[in-house]
Amino acid sequence: MATRMKLKLKTVFVLYFMVSLMGLVYALMQLGQRCDCTEHNMPKDRTISRLRGELHRFQEQIKKSEATKQPQKQPAKPTIFVITPTYARLVQKAELTRLYQTFLNVPQLHWIVVEDSPHKTPLVTDLLVKSGLTYTHLHMPTAKDRKLQEGDPSWLKPRGVEQRNEGLRWLREDRRAHPGGDNQQGVVYFADDDNTYSLQIFEEMRSTQRVSVWPVGLVGGMKYERPVVEGGKVVRFHTGWRPSRPFPLDMAGFAVSLKLVLANQEACFDGNAPMGFLESSLLQGLVTMDELEPKADNCSKVLVWHTRTEKPKMKREEALQAQGLGSDRAVEV
Repeated sequence: MATRMKLKLKTVFVLYFMVSLMGLVYALMQLGQRCDCTEHNMPKDRTISRLRGELHRFQEQIKKSEATKQPQKQPAKPTIFVITPTYARLVQKAELTRLYQTFLNVPQLHWIVVEDSPHKTPLVTDLLVKSGLTYTHLHMPTAKDRKLQEGDPSWLKPRGVEQRNEGLRWLREDRRAHPGGDNQQGVVYFADDDNTYSLQIFEEMRSTQRVSVWPVGLVGGMKYERPVVEGGKVVRFHTGWRPSRPFPLDMAGFAVSLKLVLANQEACFDGNAPMGFLESSLLQGLVTMDELEPKADNCSKVLVWHTRTEKPKMKREEALQAQGLGSDRAVEV
């Protein structure tokens, strides 16, 4: 009985092993065969095809929309009209070169250069042509009795009066000649050729509504002069000389809106104004202290400096010239 049971168990085990082996062999044979999955993949293929079609139609709609869409026009920035008086001297070209290369980085700027000369000089003419700026070249000589003589201190007589007034005259006539010129948004700034300007000061002044003001560094024997601001209003001026002046400001420390200049045709600089009152002679007819617009973070930042180039010493040049060995005059300096 026991022997029969062993034989049966052995037979069952062998049969189970053979069936398992055959199943394994069949499975291995099927690994290399291609599967006909068409029926399973058809719904998926239709979905993919439909999505591709929708994506293509969406892309075509975007292309058509971009082709017909009008570009949005950005509002034009107000033009800054910079009036610069200049006169012939050894450092003139160096000063004007430094200045125009600053202006090249200021968008929407029109440079009005006025020579203290009975005619336009080739040096300034060539420099302006090569500058790449929008410019106007004028000339207006200073009367002999108003000119500083050799050895006179710079503060003895106001300089650049006739030239700045000539710039204002041209600006008014030019705007009148253009339709709608009286309503043009713009700013007028008086930039001497020996000062140093941060680019930021031009963006600060661009929003001027009447007269904007800010500090000026290295002026009046002080580190800086500035309007003092309280509650967003100018209440007094930090200056070391005659703070009682109507507007104790440096020429580099304010800008005037173009509309205000055009609306006040007679406003100009008074060449007979007492020392230090030149700026006040223009501003008194245009604005009150309460209307001044403080810029440069409520007049707490210096963005323009009243620098002056040292007058070159030419003793060796003069000595060589006396020997007939001076520098070639054809080389423009």
